[in-house]
Amino acid sequence: MLTSVQRLLFVRKVPIFQELRDDFLVRLASVMDELSFPANQSIFTEGQEGRSLYIVVSGQVKVHHGDRELARLGKEDCFGEMSLFDAEPRSASVTTLEPCECLMLTQMQLYDAIDETPGIAVNIIRLLSRRIRELNQKANAQNPKSSISEVKVPPDRS
Repeated sequence: MLTSVQRLLFVRKVPIFQELRDDFLVRLASVMDELSFPANQSIFTEGQEGRSLYIVVSGQVKVHHGDRELARLGKEDCFGEMSLFDAEPRSASVTTLEPCECLMLTQMQLYDAIDETPGIAVNIIRLLSRRIRELNQKANAQNPKSSISEVKVPPDRS
């Protein structure tokens, strides 16, 4: 278990929270649940309903579709953020590669945080944009003709 000071120091390093004031971070960190997972444990599966964001405190997880690995995430990385905003089922599965400690932030906790400090929404948008760019770069490397960036929209003829 992390002490309240350890939580504050940890959450302050997480990219989506870096620009937030300490008084706000203290409140946010105090409402997060701390979860422990053994190695090779599914945290959630693709298609499952989700309303929470996870932040890796220690250990490593893989994000995957079946056997195809999409990413490996470690300390200070977060995952599960998409379902907080679009109310859609999880787009991938996440499984631990080793024992992991995570902090979990629920949708309601996040919405309360955004109401108080809108800057957190901008940070999450940056995170999502960066991940889309990384996936696009991987798609370009695997098959240059299937890239999202190469989709052409026909001109409006009206």
